[in-house]
Amino acid sequence: QVQLVESGGGAVQAGGSLRLSCAASGRTSSDYAMGWFRQAPGKEREFVAAFTWNIGSTHYADSVKGRFTISKDNAKNTLYLTMDSLKPEDTAVYYCAAANSISLFLAYGINNWGKGTLVTVSS
Repeated sequence: QVQLVESGGGAVQAGGSLRLSCAASGRTSSDYAMGWFRQAPGKEREFVAAFTWNIGSTHYADSVKGRFTISKDNAKNTLYLTMDSLKPEDTAVYYCAAANSISLFLAYGINNWGKGTLVTVSS
């Protein structure tokens, strides 16, 4: 079982930047995928970005491509989401998530969720 703890949310003006962190602990499979989903008020949870742990491939939702960057620190077993050029429509609770493979992750077949961290972008 993997435990995920997010940090780094907050309030920022449009055009600003934030970096979210997700510290992971526990056992993972060799094909493990981790990443982020978000849920805005009144909307369904949606995929944001994912990282395949062993080969380092990245995947992004079209709405964040070119603005968000997902990365990891192996020594700290921590995943990051650097968010630049933030827009009011990026306002949401951001959830760190993990799955046994990237295909499962992209199909919302999530094994583990963090508790979420709120990002608020004002215009």
